[in-house]
Amino acid sequence: MNKFEEYCTQFVQSVGNKEGAISPAITSSASFGYGDAQTSEGIFDGSVKKPLYSRMGNPTTAKLESIIAQMDGGVGAVATSSGMGATSLACMSLLESGDEIISIGGLFGGTYALFEETLKRFGIKTSFFDVDELENIQSAITEKTKIIFLESVGNPNMRLPDISAIAKIANDAGVALIVDNTITPLSISPLALGADIVVYSTTKIISGNASALGGCAVFRAIKEGEDKFKTERYPFMAKFIKGAKKMALVPNAKKRALRDFGMSANAQASYQTMLGLETLPLRLTRIIESVEVIAKALSEKGLDINHPCLESHPHHERYKSDFSNGCGTLLTIDMGSKERAYEFINKTKIATITANIGDSRTLALHMASTIYSDFDAPTRKFLGITDGLIRISIGLENPQDIIDDFLQAAE
Repeated sequence: MNKFEEYCTQFVQSVGNKEGAISPAITSSASFGYGDAQTSEGIFDGSVKKPLYSRMGNPTTAKLESIIAQMDGGVGAVATSSGMGATSLACMSLLESGDEIISIGGLFGGTYALFEETLKRFGIKTSFFDVDELENIQSAITEKTKIIFLESVGNPNMRLPDISAIAKIANDAGVALIVDNTITPLSISPLALGADIVVYSTTKIISGNASALGGCAVFRAIKEGEDKFKTERYPFMAKFIKGAKKMALVPNAKKRALRDFGMSANAQASYQTMLGLETLPLRLTRIIESVEVIAKALSEKGLDINHPCLESHPHHERYKSDFSNGCGTLLTIDMGSKERAYEFINKTKIATITANIGDSRTLALHMASTIYSDFDAPTRKFLGITDGLIRISIGLENPQDIIDDFLQAAE
């Protein structure tokens, strides 16, 4: 039985049209005619719901946004040009100079660089913690803390956070919680666990075939009565809440980030992403089953495998209880040295060597010499990057073929 059966119907019915062209229309236009002055005024003040300019949204992209928002139980979503665009949009819509971020988990190299290098240049400080440092995380919150950020699964250290516990810390302190759910769409529902914003690189498993660069940020509804975004910690939200009410986080993101930074999605990529969404439940079910089979088989043969399905993993019990629908496409192999890692990668016949993950085909990359090549030794150690570490993203191939290929490559 498909683990995500409910989404099989939801996605194909949402993407396709019942009349006219069944496939979604690609609105390939940068700008839109308003017709008359009164309509243009209404479009700009939000009272007329028509396209303004493709930097602020496109009809094709709007359809993608509605489907992903529904997928995560959000009130709305904003699609972006990349996964880093989604992370930047979510963060920059809430931050200003002097603010602080608490970042939790393994962290994709691009996200770490954004927090530690780029945002630091603009006066924004980030403190980094392991997923199990709950007391230290709580103690690190100050009046300047605007965001707690975490990955649903550490990329590539494969550590699993207790998302509900971290959400409680964030909500008790009145701080926004952003969860990067790129690796675990459908498997994990961060908004239901207490997060405020979910971000994706839709380039990965959502699209699934390396054809479309994209990202998306999904927002929860502003609550009636008390809400953290109605407090003095987020004073800029008042005007958006007054105008958009429960939808306020969406126009806040569009006007404080998308409009000014321009990380907008394009119609062609949005169209290709919707095509990927139609088969996501089927692909994800097969891949997460294959990951377990492959991780266990390779570990039994003596390879140094890191995946939470293994009893040796420190978060194995959390994997069984909180990640019963899997934790994505990744596992890692530590070959002990750069030379051994290179030998393995060069001998594998199935894996494609690339920086992407979540593809229909199996992918591999040596971490220390690529994504993390310009990080110093202490940072690599914190992020779990060893000299021999290879990140593997399992694809749709026969799992036994992958096992056999990896074993011959490791000889």
